[in-house]
Amino acid sequence: MNTRNENLLVTGGTGFLGQKLVKRLKNLGYNVTALGRNEVAGKKLETLGITFIKADLKDTGSIKELCMNQDYVFHCGALSSPWGRYKDFYNANVLGTQNIISGCREHNVKRLIYVSTTSIYNDFTDKFNLSENEPLPSKFANTYAETKYMAEQELDKAYLQGVPVITIRPSGIFGPNDTSILPRLIRANNSKFIPVVGNKKVYVDITYVENVIDALLLCKDSPDHTLGKKYNITNDSPISLYEFLEDVIVRLGYKFKPRKISFNTAYQLASIMEFVSRTVLFYKEPPLTRYSVGVLTKSRTLDICAAKNDLGYYPKITVEEGVIELLKWWKEANAG
Repeated sequence: MNTRNENLLVTGGTGFLGQKLVKRLKNLGYNVTALGRNEVAGKKLETLGITFIKADLKDTGSIKELCMNQDYVFHCGALSSPWGRYKDFYNANVLGTQNIISGCREHNVKRLIYVSTTSIYNDFTDKFNLSENEPLPSKFANTYAETKYMAEQELDKAYLQGVPVITIRPSGIFGPNDTSILPRLIRANNSKFIPVVGNKKVYVDITYVENVIDALLLCKDSPDHTLGKKYNITNDSPISLYEFLEDVIVRLGYKFKPRKISFNTAYQLASIMEFVSRTVLFYKEPPLTRYSVGVLTKSRTLDICAAKNDLGYYPKITVEEGVIELLKWWKEANAG
């Protein structure tokens, strides 16, 4: 296949996953356009021969037009946060997805590959080996999960109307340049402490970022019977959350500072912090949210048999290999 004649559009192209995806695609010889709002990151991508366009997903006209002449669209763009205003999440995650769908339909894009989230499974209970067919909660854990599921519903409708779509649900993406999951916890540990909620081990699935990109590339060229489906993506190697955090923090040369707290106390404290944020602090993210309490206390592991069987996905980079790369980056970025 002559990849050099294919045009690929990546939304969220200046984000953690998006930047790494556009660089990989460029290295493979594709004509790549990255959409994003971070102009500094965008200019760096331009030095690599990647077209950068500053764009907002809720800008219907612009987004539709940018799908013109694109062969494939990777929709990585989203508002991904444990906290925020409903309107902001809806505009980015639902309206933005509707605009991408409209653009793909109008300009006959060959395939739309969507990055969803395993947060939609979170219902504040322990769950193990979840498949993509797991019944979803009647009430989602936070607005992010709710609006990402709403976006999936839009894609389901689009597929029934003839738009070729495929969705992945990656769990706990980590790696160099990550600005959310592990860095937040490392900084919390160094500035105050890591809240150890409850008294049991918590098992979760995480995914090295380059493995997620492998999955996205497999989705681009997967058989037609995969269209309309969703696929869990993980490293297929669940970790004990607190043991993993302690290992990473100690290997970085920091002292691990856990502080035990009961689930009820943590949940009530998070509720108070959320109330203060909504009523006084203009929705500034609280130090602790009820969603975060759920993540820190409830196990959630996933079955990736569907991705293995349908996509041929197998994680090439182990958790340990990924951690080594993360530690190397962190030390370089925080040197001095």
